Amino acid sequence: MIISDLKETDGRRFPAQRLTKNIAGGSALIQPENFSLGLVVLDPKGGQVPWHNHPQEEIYHILEGTGEMCVDDERQKIYGGQTVYIPSGKFHQLTNVGEEPLKMIYCYGPAGDVDHWRQELDGTLPKEGEDVPPLPEGAWPQCTKSAAGNGDNESE
Repeated sequence: MIISDLKETDGRRFPAQRLTKNIAGGSALIQPENFSLGLVVLDPKGGQVPWHNHPQEEIYHILEGTGEMCVDDERQKIYGGQTVYIPSGKFHQLTNVGEEPLKMIYCYGPAGDVDHWRQELDGTLPKEGEDVPPLPEGAWPQCTKSAAGNGDNESE
C-alpha cells in the first residue's frame, strides 16, 4: 500500500502566486498510469493558474474560496463546493478573486506532465492574445511572470 500525506509534502510555489502539491503523479509517491491529482492553493486577490491548454481533460474541484474560471470564451465566478470540467485542448485559467486563499483539487488524465508548469517557472508561458487566443472579455489578466521575476505580470 502506498499512502501520500499532504502534511509531509512541501509542494512547489509558482510565480502566479500559488502553491501546488502533487497527490498522485508528478513528484508524489503515488504514480498512477491514467491520471494525475493534486492540491492547489491560490493566494488571495490574484493567485492564479494562468491561461493555458493541454491535451489532457481536467476537472477543478473548488474546496473553499471564490474564483474566476475562464474556459475558452466563457468566464464566470466559481465557489467552494463547485467543480468545473475542462475538455482536452480547451484554454483555461482560474484566478482567486476573494480575500482568502482559494483551495482546489485538480485531476487530469491521462497522466503525464503539462507544459505550462515548466513554462511558467521559466517565464516562457505563451501570452494570451499574442501567442495564444485571448481571455474572455473582462477576465482577470494572465500572470506571465517567471520565478526569477523577469517577464511581466499584468495583474500586479
